[in-house]
Amino acid sequence: MRYLPLYDLTETVRNTNQWLGATAQAIGSYPGVALVPNPYFQWLRGWGEVMERSFARMVAKPDWGIYTVVGNDGRDHSVRIDRLVEKPFGNLIHFKVMGREPKARRILLVAPMSGHYATLLRSTVASLLPDAEVYITDWHNARDIPVSDGKFDIEDYTLYLVDFMRHLGPDINVVAVCQPAPLTLAATAYLAAEDPEAQPQTLTLIGGPIDPGASPTDVTDFGDRVAMEHLERTVIQSVGFKYRGAGRLVYPGIQQLTSFMAMNSDKHSKAFSDQIMRAARGEASDHDKHNKFYDEYLAVMDMTAEFYLSTVDRIFKEREIAKNTFTIAGKKVDIGKITDVAVKTVEGENDDISAPGQCLAALALCTGLPDEKKAQHLEQGAGHYGIFAGKSWRNNIRPLVLEFMDEHAGTHAEQARKKRAPRAATGKPALKAV
Repeated sequence: MRYLPLYDLTETVRNTNQWLGATAQAIGSYPGVALVPNPYFQWLRGWGEVMERSFARMVAKPDWGIYTVVGNDGRDHSVRIDRLVEKPFGNLIHFKVMGREPKARRILLVAPMSGHYATLLRSTVASLLPDAEVYITDWHNARDIPVSDGKFDIEDYTLYLVDFMRHLGPDINVVAVCQPAPLTLAATAYLAAEDPEAQPQTLTLIGGPIDPGASPTDVTDFGDRVAMEHLERTVIQSVGFKYRGAGRLVYPGIQQLTSFMAMNSDKHSKAFSDQIMRAARGEASDHDKHNKFYDEYLAVMDMTAEFYLSTVDRIFKEREIAKNTFTIAGKKVDIGKITDVAVKTVEGENDDISAPGQCLAALALCTGLPDEKKAQHLEQGAGHYGIFAGKSWRNNIRPLVLEFMDEHAGTHAEQARKKRAPRAATGKPALKAV
């Protein structure tokens, strides 16, 4: 199988470094070394602690860590995670707030599939839960999906979104963050043509590459200059026998992480050296600022080779969404068919991944949508992460997005009532709690 030894070699290196870290921590923590007045052993313990934790996180899926939410009654309500739709490559999940009347405002967060788990949007979910029913796409790690489950490319991804939107009903407010923005726009257009009464109520696109050519960045430049044959030859590997997806061609999460780290290598190196010294002095804690960030940042997932390659080729190179030439199974998806969904774009002034202008291009593509159903916001001074999870999101963007949803609330209420009536009559299947 192609590049199978390389995948296992990478995992062996990761596993060895985790073991070295654990060993160093154990030696540095041995009671007998306290008799030796040498700070080397404190440093060794700190180095081992940081190394073991870092390399262990690379193969672990983070927990959501959202256990309670404060209700209007001032009490803490426990949160249960229910799987509403289960599919081989991803589930639709609902953060059910127990003991609280369902909120009228319903939000589907479309999480990125770009190397990290959906838990990257943990703080986004937590910020919305007090005011809405929150649903999210929970994508699976490709290394754990058997080859027998077939392929998963950007067309399959788009159809997953179509199914999730259909399940939730036309009164859902969809928020796509970064990578899925162009495909979420395509899914909405697909519904507009094939099942108009299943279209979402609103669509908010945050920092996504609708038109990567509108404002070039290092990411878009890479997509332009690299040849697909070179990309396939250098980054695609076969999953090793340790995982259920053995033999599946993937873009490995650890290789993606290496690219992420290389973009800001000086910053990451300083962060880790500082943390080692804090750990050596006994000042580090399990949930300090460093660990809280890197526990999530280092937790990476494999993407299927066909999804990664088709994204680079069709979204960045050919710009099929930007040119409105995207097809599913050979059938054109016309974004101009969107006529009844309010669309808002959000961009960050200092976004160096999806620069201003890339996401805004969505509004020009919605040629069938009246101006009163279009909105845009450019957040001054905000970078990529800040527009969906940082201070800018909490203080400025989140209120504007909720206001946008409320402005168009009720426009699809009758369609939602009709669609839910047959389901209520037949009885819904029991939900599965995560």
